[in-house]
Order: sequence, then C-alpha cells, then structure tokens
Amino acid sequence: MMLGAAVAIVAAIPAQAETLGDALVAAYKNSSLLEQNRALLRAADEDVAQAVAALRPVVDFIIRGTHVNSEVRPASNGESLTAALSASLTLYDGGARKLGIAASKETVLATRQGLIGVEHNVLYRAVQAYMLLRMYEDVVALRQGNVRVLVRELEAARDRFELGEITRTDVALAEARLAGARAELAAAEGDVLVGRETYELAVGQKPGRLSNPPRLPVTAKSVEEAKAIARGQHYAIKQLQHQLAAAEITLQATKARMGPSLGLSADVSHTDTGKMDRTVTLSLSQRLYQGGGLSAGYRRALAQRDSVRAALQYKVAEVEQAVGEAWAQRSVARASIEATDRQIVAAQAAYDGVREETKLGARTTLDLLNAEQELLDARAGRLTVVTNEYIATYGLLAAMGYLTVEHLKLGIPTYDVTAYYNAVKNAPAASAQGKRLDRILQTYQRN
Repeated sequence: MMLGAAVAIVAAIPAQAETLGDALVAAYKNSSLLEQNRALLRAADEDVAQAVAALRPVVDFIIRGTHVNSEVRPASNGESLTAALSASLTLYDGGARKLGIAASKETVLATRQGLIGVEHNVLYRAVQAYMLLRMYEDVVALRQGNVRVLVRELEAARDRFELGEITRTDVALAEARLAGARAELAAAEGDVLVGRETYELAVGQKPGRLSNPPRLPVTAKSVEEAKAIARGQHYAIKQLQHQLAAAEITLQATKARMGPSLGLSADVSHTDTGKMDRTVTLSLSQRLYQGGGLSAGYRRALAQRDSVRAALQYKVAEVEQAVGEAWAQRSVARASIEATDRQIVAAQAAYDGVREETKLGARTTLDLLNAEQELLDARAGRLTVVTNEYIATYGLLAAMGYLTVEHLKLGIPTYDVTAYYNAVKNAPAASAQGKRLDRILQTYQRN
C-alpha cells in the first residue's frame, strides 16, 4: 500500500526540477505568517499617525435637543434645539506628546526588525523542509536498491542450498534480512509522505522533483567573525535596541506629564431662538495629587526601561551562544562527511571482498549480509550528515542575522516596509494622500 502511494507520488511530479532557491522564493511569497506580521507593522505605523494627531486640534460638532417640564411658577416649559461647534488644542504639555511621536517611531523600527526575524524563521523552515524531504527521497532510493540486492542474494542463497553448499538456516537469514529491508523501505516511504506535508506547510505549495542542493552559502571565516557580525546585524538585538530607545523616551514623556499643561478651547453655539454664543478659553492646569498614581506611573516606566535594558544584555549573549552552537554543528557535520566518505570506501571494499569469498565458500551468508548492511548504513549516514551540513550552514546564517531574501540574493522584490509608513506618518484624513492610502490598503487586501 505504501509503495503504491509512493509510485503515485512520483508519477505526479512534473519534469522540471525544483531548486532550493525556488523553494525559498515560494516560502517568502506564500507565507501567511509574514502577512500577519506585516499587518502588525502597519498597525504600529498607525500608532505614529495617532501620536501626530494628538498635536492637532480636536473639533466636535454637537446638536442638543432639550425638553423642560417645570412645576415652578411661573412655568418655563418648552423645547429648545442648540447646535454647537467646539474646538480644543493643547498648547503646552512639557513635550509629552512630541515624545510620544518619537517613542512610536522607535516602536515602528523595532517592529520592522521583528518582521525580519519572521522572515528568518520562514526561510529557515523552508531550508529544513527542502533538505529533509530530499534526504528522505534519497533514502527511499537507497532502500529500494538494498531490497533489489537482497532479493538477488536470497535467490543465490536458495540456489546454493539446492546444491547443498549452505544450510536452511542461511536461507532463513537471507529471508529475514530481506523482510527487514522491505519494512525499512516502507518506513522510508512514510517519511517521504510526512516530509511532503511538512514541505507544503513551510513553502506554501506541494513539492515537485527536487534538484541537487546548490553550493553552500558563504558565512564567516571564523566563529569570532560570525559573532561580531551577529552583534551588529542580528534582528533580535536591533529590535531590543529600538525597544530600549522607546522605553527611554516613554520614561521622559511620563515625567513630562507630571508638569503643567496649557490648553486653548473655543466654542460657538446657536439655538433655535436665534441666540448665538461665542466663547474662547485659555486654561493652565496641573494635577497635584492622584493618590500616588503619578509617581507609580513614573516608577512603572522606569522599571520597564530597566527590564528592556537587561533583556538586551541577555539577548546579545544568547545570540553569541546561538552562533557558536551553529558553528559547532556545521564543523561536526563537515568532519562527519569526511569520516563517512572513508567509511563508505572501506565498507564497499569489504563488501566486494566478502561477496567473492562467499562465492568460493570461504564466507557465510551471514557475513555477506552483515557486510552489505554496513555499506548501506554508511551510505545512509552520509545522506544524513550532508543534510545536517546544509541545515547547520543556513542555521549559522540565521544566527548571524543574514538569512534574508536580500542577503541570499534570491532576485525577487521584497516587501517595502516604508510605503505604508510614509502614507500615514502625517496622519492623513480625507485628502489625496488619504486616497493613496486607500489604494495601498486595497492592494494588501487583494494579496
């Protein structure tokens, strides 16, 4: 059943080979996770617009209808209708609102770095899915070849048994080894089916025929150089740096709000009786007591600033550790490839020798089966370590902060993080710029 499913899969695969670059491009274009975080970035852009809007006047239009039913004599019963226009503007607040704009801008920059982090994760999962699926398919081919070899060896063992050269036990050993090989083939075909599902989730489309992986990307000359690059380039470090700047500004704004504020308001009202009132008010206010709330707010902002500062220090150490770990994993994989290559050469020579000696009766069937299994294990082991080298290399790029479409030079247009920001940063309402913003939003929704 499993073998039939695998054959059906192979039959459905198109002739054109799919490269790792194709998979990375598809993952970038199809990722719903990227779309989700792009929307979060647009929400952060709107926070800047709201902070800018806080510097502008607030204008309200009010219509009031009043009904009076008085029991006092003389009675003043009746209805009245009043239309009013009210405007208010904060002239001075110690710079708190301007600081709010600056903090919002830093939050936007931090959110952009978070989006880069999501891009890293999307591309890295695509690399893993591609390389693992390719390895699973190669293992299936290897297992299929092993089954064919064991079938021939079983036939040879039966012929030798008929001639009286070996016992029934030797034939049973060959039969058992063939049955085990078929079970391993079925398991390998199951891995392919699982790998295809994982690939579709990571890349956003069903896999085709996968080509040989490309040459490994360039990373760094030494682990120290890789760590230095990560300290200056890694998205998580940059994100926390912007978050720390936003926390510092927020702390200043919290302190500024504890000072006085100067406001200007103007009101115009007109009643159905023809009466019109015009009022202009200039007010200076300062909150003197709020049950300790003002001081608590300042201490909270201070604690948040200290928390982000500590998180940044830890993140630098964590990124360096991740770089060192990825470097070690790649080094181990490379050393394993060299050792496995030597193992394959030796195992092949041993298998060839045992096979000839078995024909001459100098070796048993079990010796031949064991030699064939050692050669199979060596070849399967090489598939694993080569896959590990690729995954570790791209993992090192991710740890350095370089696993992006731009750095990999995939040759596709990338998401412009400034387009939406530039459209909303001045808080447009109904204007030509607002219409342009509507077109941008419609484009995102269509995509």
